Amino acid sequence: MINISETATDQLKVMLSEQELPNMFLRLGVQPGGCSGFSYAMGFDDDETENDLYMNVNDMKIVVDKESIKYLDGLEIDFEESGMSGGFTINNPNASATCGCGSSFRTALDAGKPAAEGEC
Repeated sequence: MINISETATDQLKVMLSEQELPNMFLRLGVQPGGCSGFSYAMGFDDDETENDLYMNVNDMKIVVDKESIKYLDGLEIDFEESGMSGGFTINNPNASATCGCGSSFRTALDAGKPAAEGEC
């Protein structure tokens, strides 16, 4: 299960409504790399594959590929305003370590493939 705060949901729905293509949804995933071994992938998509799992979170379609779900189960996404900007924050209960910028992680059972030093 993936949890998205009301604030993050509102922000994502606004961003989805600004997309020019119909039937867009939020795609979440994990890729090897980042300082800690895995990096998060989050973006809008309209291309569905047989390798995808679908869920409805706060009346929003979320798609995660079958390989990534084991790293994202229990994931919490929030949106925080900070001065004149804002951004999404991720809390991943599966992460045993994260990098300083918060965009990569590793788990107790899988270290992923860390990028070269300085490539966060």
